[in-house]
Amino acid sequence: MDTIHLTGIRCYGYTGYLKEEQILGQWFEVDLTLGVELSKAGMSDRIDDTVDYREAINIVQRLIKTSKFALVEKLATAIADEILLIDQVQQVQVQLSKPAAPIPDFGGTITISITRNCKS
Repeated sequence: MDTIHLTGIRCYGYTGYLKEEQILGQWFEVDLTLGVELSKAGMSDRIDDTVDYREAINIVQRLIKTSKFALVEKLATAIADEILLIDQVQQVQVQLSKPAAPIPDFGGTITISITRNCKS
């Protein structure tokens, strides 16, 4: 299986366990790895034979902006589920990061990674 990597999708959203996170919001960053078959597109040079990755970016941005989940695991799963609805995507890995998690004395980044496969 071939892959398309989309990295550094940054968006402001309202997912978080703390009430303040769902009111004030915070920045999220997403990296996607799309498992696809690229041989046909490599031969034809036609966008119809591959994934238009603008659609995947739009899905990520929309879900981050509009969702108010308690857990980033739920947000990552929602992103994966919708990305798998795109024609030709057979597998997706979602790496979702909270670069400024509201944890006292912690200046690092929280990142989760999930991989999901098309059910068909």
